[in-house]
Amino acid sequence: MSFKWVDIHDIVIELDEQYPDTDPLTVSFPDLYESVMALEGFDDDPDRCGEKILEAIQMAWIEERE
Repeated sequence: MSFKWVDIHDIVIELDEQYPDTDPLTVSFPDLYESVMALEGFDDDPDRCGEKILEAIQMAWIEERE
């Protein structure tokens, strides 16, 4: 399976599985960016990501945990 920056729900599921003990509220945007880039199957242009995308991923990850 291949992920793009717009696949926020799929990215969050993968992050939650790989980092079950991580509180999404404590993850900085640079660390979140690196974590997403390191996901197996992630295949998108690193320059297509901005603060709004990272914020959306972080918020969706927080919601996933609730």
